[in-house]
Amino acid sequence: MYRKVIRPVLYRLGKGDAEVAHEQTLHGLRRLSRVPGAVSALSRSYGSLPAGLERTVFGVRFPSPVGLAAGMDKNGVALPAWRALGFGFVEVGTVTAHAQPGNEKPRLFRLVESEAVINRMGFNNLGSAALADRLAQYGDLGYPLGVSIGKSKVTPLEDAVEDYVTSLRRLYRFGDYFAVNVSSPNTPGLRSLQDSGHLRELLTALHAEAEALSSGGRGPKPILVKIAPDLTEQAIDELLGVCTDVGVAGIIATNTTIGRAGLAPADERLAGEAGGLSGRPLTEISAKTVAHIYAETGGALPIIGVGGILDPADAARLLDAGASLVQLYTGLIYRGPGLIRRTNRNLAAQSR
Repeated sequence: MYRKVIRPVLYRLGKGDAEVAHEQTLHGLRRLSRVPGAVSALSRSYGSLPAGLERTVFGVRFPSPVGLAAGMDKNGVALPAWRALGFGFVEVGTVTAHAQPGNEKPRLFRLVESEAVINRMGFNNLGSAALADRLAQYGDLGYPLGVSIGKSKVTPLEDAVEDYVTSLRRLYRFGDYFAVNVSSPNTPGLRSLQDSGHLRELLTALHAEAEALSSGGRGPKPILVKIAPDLTEQAIDELLGVCTDVGVAGIIATNTTIGRAGLAPADERLAGEAGGLSGRPLTEISAKTVAHIYAETGGALPIIGVGGILDPADAARLLDAGASLVQLYTGLIYRGPGLIRRTNRNLAAQSR
């Protein structure tokens, strides 16, 4: 029903502007979350998880390894609904210390024949203080919450560390893990933070802050690093060395790519749009990156695999390559919420 009925309607919203469809979807899920009994009804259709999916990764218990990637619900407005759709965890953000509108519109483009999306959103969000206020209003969400933090555009690179630390400090009590986004192509200079020197300084400061904020005899909450798919293997290996030295809990592989390989001929007219490409063209890249990280670390560093999951087999491939968890986003645009249910069922069947 999604592909024949709902998707065509969404694609026509805002005269085809993909961001309008995104915002209307979030608005609908937010309203649904406030209707008594609506989340329970949705959960009966989509949210019932098969047995055998639970797993513990970097000390956090996940009811399912299938999560929602950062970028879909930046400001955490629809959190009760995501679990009802079958997600085992959700990553909000990317959020920055300062509220910011993001880049000029249009900034989100569907490449339908390629089952891909180009975005240059630019970390549009209400800021980490506003997100903390919103998260304080929720009770137990029933799933682990990840928080993706990035650098504010107005903050110079030399002040990036304090920018990240500020967001971590504001949101620490709400997140079950924190993703350090140094790999978005849509904030000028951000990817330079993947360089070993900059990354070591940033992660050392974040780890120290997490140590200071931890209480009750517990260790610091897990900090993960989200990397770009455009790094060479040598650059990945250097990054992994820094992560291991500092005590990072895991890697998220991968963010969107600045490459344009794998596009269908009908979508080549959009290839010149600036921004990060996600969806089907990333399927092979993300799987290879996950496999390389797993081999390089001997499986000692947990990996969240993300990029190019449009059917259950794609998720299974990332897990087989060495990922402990996977995340969806662009797949929802093309396949709808049924993709979550099918992926959970497929993974459960494989585990028997």
